[in-house]
Amino acid sequence: MSGDRLYLYDTTLRDGAQTQGVDFSAEDKRAIAEALDRLGIDYIEGGWPGANPTDDRFFAERPAPTKSRLAAFGMTRRSGRSAANDPGLAATLGAGATVATLVGKTWDFQVDVALGVSLDENLAMISESIAHAASRVREVVFDAEHFFDGWKASAGYALACLEVAHKAGARWLVLCDTNGGTLPHEIDEVVRSAAARVPAEKLGIHCHDDTGNAVANSLAAVRAGARMIQGTLNGLGERCGNANLVTLIPTLILKLGYVTGINSEGLRRLTQVSHLLDERLNRAPSRQAPYVGESAFAHKGGLHASAVEKDPRAYEHVDPAVIGNRRHVVVSDQAGRSNLLARFREIGIEAAAADPRLPRLIDQVKAREAEGYAYDGAEASFELLARRAFGQVPDYFSVKRFRVMDERRFNARGDLVTESEATVTIGIGNALHHEVAMGNGPVNALDTALRKALGNLYPLLDQVRLVDYKVRILTPSGGTNAVTRVMIESADRKGQRWDTVGVSPNIIDASIDALSDSITWKLLREGVPAAQAA
Repeated sequence: MSGDRLYLYDTTLRDGAQTQGVDFSAEDKRAIAEALDRLGIDYIEGGWPGANPTDDRFFAERPAPTKSRLAAFGMTRRSGRSAANDPGLAATLGAGATVATLVGKTWDFQVDVALGVSLDENLAMISESIAHAASRVREVVFDAEHFFDGWKASAGYALACLEVAHKAGARWLVLCDTNGGTLPHEIDEVVRSAAARVPAEKLGIHCHDDTGNAVANSLAAVRAGARMIQGTLNGLGERCGNANLVTLIPTLILKLGYVTGINSEGLRRLTQVSHLLDERLNRAPSRQAPYVGESAFAHKGGLHASAVEKDPRAYEHVDPAVIGNRRHVVVSDQAGRSNLLARFREIGIEAAAADPRLPRLIDQVKAREAEGYAYDGAEASFELLARRAFGQVPDYFSVKRFRVMDERRFNARGDLVTESEATVTIGIGNALHHEVAMGNGPVNALDTALRKALGNLYPLLDQVRLVDYKVRILTPSGGTNAVTRVMIESADRKGQRWDTVGVSPNIIDASIDALSDSITWKLLREGVPAAQAA
């Protein structure tokens, strides 16, 4: 019920590390663990000691959280060994963590096939391992693997596994939907069944997202009595991922009124922590992510923007600032005066509703989007378009001429290589600057040449890098004469990102327009005065 205390257990550093394409370093894991601690997560699962060198290094140089408890993962003892003499269990308990999380089989089918032991022996493995761990660490968490499959096959045996773990001293009994195939109504039934045999306040839930229901399943478990939720940042995890804590946290606190270890200050860090993980993975944050995505509180249609201006509750289910996000009024060919005025306020342009320049700008936006520009996805380019309409963009530079050459040849070692060379002539005031650069492809060569031409006057451009480049064919029926749209994402060392757009039948021409916008926007945002461009 509302007001009850829930406990949050993050397993990004272990379960999340099983995501295809994810390879955390020990430094990555430490940085993420520190961010989770600042957020106020109750438990941080650091990894599996003894399983790989990265986890061993992490625990050897483990962080010292101030709000969270660090957990080490492991298995119950192997058959034929005592709990005190099992090497795997010893590694988990000797990792220096205050919490040990032990996984054990609760599905009779897996006990028979995967472990090859009797059902009674598996119960003994669970009981003895939990009891031994409880004598060595502050808390023991029992992850009941395949619990929902086990309950469907033999509810009595699955529940017996929970009972022996509880009697042996487990603080938490976590019901795992290991293959992600259980649905919310089934979760509710099974959790209530478990709560009738062991204390509900000791039950936890661990869901995978194979049916797209991990968040819904976790909420169903909480409604049925579970008081711990396991999950990962941004839903990271093997196959389709785990329950997304970034979605669950504000839902539990803001929608259902539960109390967690995350206070209002921590909640405001949520967007930052979500994006920090993506930065560590060197990938762009999902724009459509609930609560924390850039589009989560974006308003495109004129009527929507107008309604939001009058009362944000019209199209916003929570205040975006509460979770560290912001309202975002985007501009497109659906734009009206209210969109522009709202967007102007965001970027600091002062304009009256009756300003005669507004209708001209609206017409310009609509005409350019008819040509293929997309300002709802390239807002740095829109800001430049708007500020130019109001005379607020200094004449930093202009591209007078460029040329790109690609050469494919065999090098001295006999390897087939392709090289790109770009030549640009830049006008700055009355002076012309001519530069040549090589690059990994024509766009990289152009980018490098532009920076060389501008670097002496604008050294801050050394902080800027191109992080993403996308091309879309707008008129596929045109064949090789088709119109192309280039979207470029840039970033600086502060972690700020911005998007620019260029459109042309010539892909290189579109690219240099987007690159020029990217550089100009950065100079403008850094407050470089017009005098420097003279």
